[in-house]
Amino acid sequence: MSTLAHTMMTSARSADSALAGPGELDRYPYAEAPAADRVVAPAWEGADSELGRVGRRAAGSRGRGLHGQLVQQLGQMIVSGDLGADRPLVPEEIGQRFEVSRTVVRESLRVLEAKGLVSARPNVGTRVRPVSDWNLLDPDIIEWRAFGPQRDDQRRELTELRWTIEPLAARLAAGHGREDIQQRMADMVEIMGHALGQGDALTFSRADAEFHSLLIQIAGNRMLEHLSGIVSSALQVSGGPVTGCDRPNDTSLAHHARIVEAVVNGDGMAAEAAMRQLLTVHPEVERVVPAPREH
Repeated sequence: MSTLAHTMMTSARSADSALAGPGELDRYPYAEAPAADRVVAPAWEGADSELGRVGRRAAGSRGRGLHGQLVQQLGQMIVSGDLGADRPLVPEEIGQRFEVSRTVVRESLRVLEAKGLVSARPNVGTRVRPVSDWNLLDPDIIEWRAFGPQRDDQRRELTELRWTIEPLAARLAAGHGREDIQQRMADMVEIMGHALGQGDALTFSRADAEFHSLLIQIAGNRMLEHLSGIVSSALQVSGGPVTGCDRPNDTSLAHHARIVEAVVNGDGMAAEAAMRQLLTVHPEVERVVPAPREH
């Protein structure tokens, strides 16, 4: 067993030992989440419009100002079904209701059109498109579905996709000797262990997300890497009964460490098996994913 693998197994067995001391996680390169990162857009009022009746989550600016807020707001309303398929969207009405300029409305509708949520045609105008036309792998749509009426289906589907992507990525990663990325993965497990001991779920989840992103990166398959956004989105919106990888606990930490150990040792089968075990730390997962393969 390599020195790096041994270090990771030691970290997993004792989340509090051989790790950074109190306060040292300040060096972790993530900005703290703002206390409030969502802003509420003006409500759509009017008894003659179903747009005025919908109860919505606050829209997220995502650093994009009014344009980002309007995309978020309209996207949530479409994905939740409050704006049904073939519903006309009149730019003038949107601008008036949300108190934004024509330019903001126009650019927001273009973004939604690129996601497959709306279509704009001459002499027809802009209309909401059916679910079959949506880009369901778009990170925004994944989020909107995960926090809307389709939350259970979205989380189940994400878990099933992860079972397709991540065990394969783990097996492929074991064949690539990128020591820099292996060390970074080891660092993430160490950070997760310290965060677990401190009860810091936010730091744990951030390190967890980077761990899985690095694993796909080291797999050496560009098509898999292109799908890494699915895994990131799954971790961000998880919390339903079919996900467990993101939940801070000793079992999850140990599985992460075993993945690193197998990758470092070039053992593809062990890396794949450890990833499958990680994705089934919650018993409910077994109902929606196949049993681990025999090797």
